[in-house]
Amino acid sequence: MSIASSAAGTTSNGSFTILLGRILLAVIFLLSGFGKLTAISGTAAYFGGLGLPVPTVTAVVVGLIELLGGIAVLVGFQTRIAAWILAVFTIATGLVAHTGWADQMQMIQFLKNLAITGGFILLASSGAGAYSIDAKRG
Repeated sequence: MSIASSAAGTTSNGSFTILLGRILLAVIFLLSGFGKLTAISGTAAYFGGLGLPVPTVTAVVVGLIELLGGIAVLVGFQTRIAAWILAVFTIATGLVAHTGWADQMQMIQFLKNLAITGGFILLASSGAGAYSIDAKRG
């Protein structure tokens, strides 16, 4: 096997694993964003309980960030930008909603956010891969 064919195989495998990673990262944001946008009053009440300002507006904005960001990552559109936005968003969410670390579940939720942020930083660094809108446009 030549170096060129070995490298080509690596690229296609890499593109597939990037696609798989994008799908897995997107799922939680698609479901969460859709859930927030279809239950605005409950989401707003939860956000109000956290002390967030204008909870209804915040619920809509957060739901849209999650849903639209999840779609962008899923299809690979403006992936590096979407990944950075969702990385910052995910860390901020952890710091706002999951800092009661005396509760083991809150610690787990915070660590989950850290792990997801790491995934988004890797995605922002690597780009969307060959199976994406970004690759078709560029």
